[in-house]
Amino acid sequence: MPKLDHLALAASSLEEGVAHLEERLGARPCPGGEHALMGTHNALLGMGDLYLEVIAINPAAPPPGRRRWFALDDFAGAPRLAGWVLRCADLGAAIAAAPDGVGHPLELSRGDLRWRMAVPDDGHLPFDGLFPALIRWQGTAHPARMLPDSGLRLVRLELIHPEAEALAGALAGLQSGLPDDERIVVRSGDAPAMRAEFDTPAGRRCL
Repeated sequence: MPKLDHLALAASSLEEGVAHLEERLGARPCPGGEHALMGTHNALLGMGDLYLEVIAINPAAPPPGRRRWFALDDFAGAPRLAGWVLRCADLGAAIAAAPDGVGHPLELSRGDLRWRMAVPDDGHLPFDGLFPALIRWQGTAHPARMLPDSGLRLVRLELIHPEAEALAGALAGLQSGLPDDERIVVRSGDAPAMRAEFDTPAGRRCL
């Protein structure tokens, strides 16, 4: 069964994303690192069983020669949630069960971390980015276990889409269905949107 691995908040610059996260949630993410294959860099916030990633194009990196993940090449505006990631025991089976456009597996690394992840050729995940990215970590290293615990906890992840029934059906096809995680909710709305609620030491906060 796939498990919720992390959330991705995109920004026009890493500094802007970090400041936005600190303002909204009252916690400052830790420096992450660079993704040479994608020309991006990140900062990370530990949240118990998962983590929140701030991700942006790295202005110091050369162009990657391909479209970047989480549709960063087309990103504009204020920092916002741009994706969520499911951890899969069998990445190949999950990709086969996913809708067209979920991407092809790439071998990636950052420091001691090694993983395989499905990345769409055009950078855009199905259902306007509301279908999850699929990941398989290699070895035992995982960011959530390496980061200090911020004290924040995800309460609810809402996936809002005009084709909510079709999105729920696509999720149901992933290796026996939607992750057994009551925090993930799919509902209908006029426009695609992603909303997350967190318990923080200062009370309930949202992104």
